[in-house]
Amino acid sequence: MPFARLATATTPTCHIGLGLAAVGRPGYINLGRENDLGEDRSVEALRTRTHELLDAAYAQGVRYFDAARSYGRSEEFLADWLTARPGIDDIVVGSKWGYTYTADWRTDAEAHEVKDHSLATYERQRAETVELLGDRLDLYQIHSVTPDSPALTDKELHAELAEAAAQGMTVGFSTSGPAQADAIRAALAVTVGSEPLFRTVQATYNVLDTSAGPALAEAHDAGLTVIVKEGMANGRLADPHAPAAVRSIAEGAGVGADAIALAFVLRRPWSGVVLSGAATTNQLASNLHAAVADLDDEQAARLDTLAEEPTTYWGRRGELPWH
Repeated sequence: MPFARLATATTPTCHIGLGLAAVGRPGYINLGRENDLGEDRSVEALRTRTHELLDAAYAQGVRYFDAARSYGRSEEFLADWLTARPGIDDIVVGSKWGYTYTADWRTDAEAHEVKDHSLATYERQRAETVELLGDRLDLYQIHSVTPDSPALTDKELHAELAEAAAQGMTVGFSTSGPAQADAIRAALAVTVGSEPLFRTVQATYNVLDTSAGPALAEAHDAGLTVIVKEGMANGRLADPHAPAAVRSIAEGAGVGADAIALAFVLRRPWSGVVLSGAATTNQLASNLHAAVADLDDEQAARLDTLAEEPTTYWGRRGELPWH
């Protein structure tokens, strides 16, 4: 698996990845975005910003980069960066299919992305991804699998994914929603020719939603690499929005609330890669302090008490506006 490359990295930040959801398109649901990006959200402005973030992340030891077909032009921006830096060969590149970006570079679109887990969408989007990323693509994930997703039962799709895996592609899936644990366990049961299909899982896990934890531990025990997204709950765990307990621990440690939130996830023994969704290089630098923020058992227990019911957490997430 390409994630074996991370095992050879010696920097503390090698288990923190950079997700491009916040910078591959002008609109997203992160809190504080209007301050992070400012008024110029042109294609070229965000291309430049993405390249600056990728440069900063790589220089500071980050080795996993995560895009998606629905993240606007994230794959294009990442591909441009890779083409300009042919000597970089020690990273892992992941992307996702299953959502189509429909906002046409607007922040006020009625629908920003449309979900479709059909075989036809996979074939179309894989061709689009490969056209941009070519053989630099290491990992291709089904985007936001839920328990009712047809991707869990479509045997033709499974056969094509297995063929891609046989040709060297790592096949994975991401999850979202209050039933993430059910989706993860259902995906773990998917086999082709008696062999498990999926080798990675990407899921939301953070101080406010820990419900997927047991299922992610099971996935890890089954040999999957676990990638954690939304470790800061779309900005709810970053200053100035973070709960008082998070801010208090951060103040005592001399780091930002964001670093404490990500350190909470890194502390889990099943956590392979934790994504930063930084939109600025200053945010990225603050996020990376998570690698050296040492939470003790008492602090971790305090944070455990902040967890919400999954339906409450995802209901609130669904109410976040696209900025």
